Amino acid sequence: MNFSQAFNELWHTTGLANFGLGQALMLVIGCVLLYLAIRKGFEPLLLLPIGFGCILSNVPLAGITDEAPPVEEFSFFVAHGISEANVTDLLSKKDLELWVERYEKEQTGLPARDKKTGEFTPAFRKYLYRHRDLFCREENHKQLVEAFNRWNRQQALLRGEKHVKEYAPHDGFLMTIYKTGVANELFPLIIFMGVGAMTDFGPLIANPKTALLGAAAQFGIFSTLIGALLLSRWVPGINFNLQDAASIGIIGGADGPTSIYTASKLAPHLLGAIAVAAYSYMALVPIIQPPIMKLFTSEEERKIEMKQLRHVAKIEKILFPLLVFFLCAVLLPSACPLIGALMFGNLARESGVVDRLSNTMQNALINIVTIFLGLSVGMKLAHDKFLRLETLGILFLGLIAFSFGTAAGVIFGKIMNKFSKDPINPLIGAAGVSAVPMAARVANKVGQEENPHNFLLMHAMGPNVAGVIGSAVAAGVLIALCGG
Repeated sequence: MNFSQAFNELWHTTGLANFGLGQALMLVIGCVLLYLAIRKGFEPLLLLPIGFGCILSNVPLAGITDEAPPVEEFSFFVAHGISEANVTDLLSKKDLELWVERYEKEQTGLPARDKKTGEFTPAFRKYLYRHRDLFCREENHKQLVEAFNRWNRQQALLRGEKHVKEYAPHDGFLMTIYKTGVANELFPLIIFMGVGAMTDFGPLIANPKTALLGAAAQFGIFSTLIGALLLSRWVPGINFNLQDAASIGIIGGADGPTSIYTASKLAPHLLGAIAVAAYSYMALVPIIQPPIMKLFTSEEERKIEMKQLRHVAKIEKILFPLLVFFLCAVLLPSACPLIGALMFGNLARESGVVDRLSNTMQNALINIVTIFLGLSVGMKLAHDKFLRLETLGILFLGLIAFSFGTAAGVIFGKIMNKFSKDPINPLIGAAGVSAVPMAARVANKVGQEENPHNFLLMHAMGPNVAGVIGSAVAAGVLIALCGG
């Protein structure tokens, strides 16, 4: 090998030689997410690892997002897919030559290759096939995977499929994290456990009717589901099925873990875009919500002062998570993983006897899982999955979902104020989206702009924490209806 050949081979192993326009664009998008997290403070705990995961997943030849073959398909290939026709694919050139020598030594006078064509003879292929157990072993795993990819392509052609996934011998490190905690929905559930341990349901228990505002704010989820189906019907290049639409709609709940949980069950291929949309709009609550709140309320309504909440006894706070979970178990079992994790975390907080567990869930555990969740979601921002017209559709529909949810909460707050004995400020309805506690703070801020003596924060926390439960219930309904 001369110098120019060596340099050419070295050049083709560099990232620069293998970068495409799509990968370069995704690196820019990853940097934008990092900028929003670091400079603007937009949901930094998740946008920072998502942004860096996006950058990692778009580095060519790094193997970070490589995926090993599915165990069942690979086992089927080893057991039934190997034949005399493809048995030579299982060996490297070096090992194949060793088997040629062995064959020609054992079969005196019989060549392994046809003298005219240079192809391996049928007799040699039969010989290799009889001895295939000797090289279908772990040490030959790389060659087996390459043979599996060739066999898989042939099977795909027979089925009329154009795009076939190429597998690697082993999972890359981001793929390992993804399979460990996102593909099986573990990480979102652990985060929900931590959210439960950090949540005080006291304002909701003190004023239970505010749960209706949390329920009303989920209107954005179901209206956007319909919108996604209509968009895929009217806009060429966008094709959302019912499961895709359900996953997109859940963005309207403004609950990142619930969005990730639902998408990983119903539409894993849209997970990256849905997660970015969900957390971006959660971060933009102070910008998106105030104009909608002011549009649907009058100055007099925004000035309404609410009656101080009653004291909530400890026994009520202990019984609340148990009651909510048992109701969920009886009425909507599909929501039990989310509700169960949330209520277990809350019970640990309110019981007062497992402070170590509660503190771990609130701090170390949720922080560790947030790192892994963000990186693995960022892995789904590979250029071939994200740079599609459907991504723009998801971002647009996510904004619609969030806006509709906010508007529905405010409008229902106006209705409740008309029929309630005690005055209700409609602004707290906007807190029904489960961006805790940011949505409650925004409601309080908008109220104080009209009346400096108006303190709505604790009142808004009622529908705010009800929204957490509401989005989990909505996710359970969608999973049950859409077959997750």
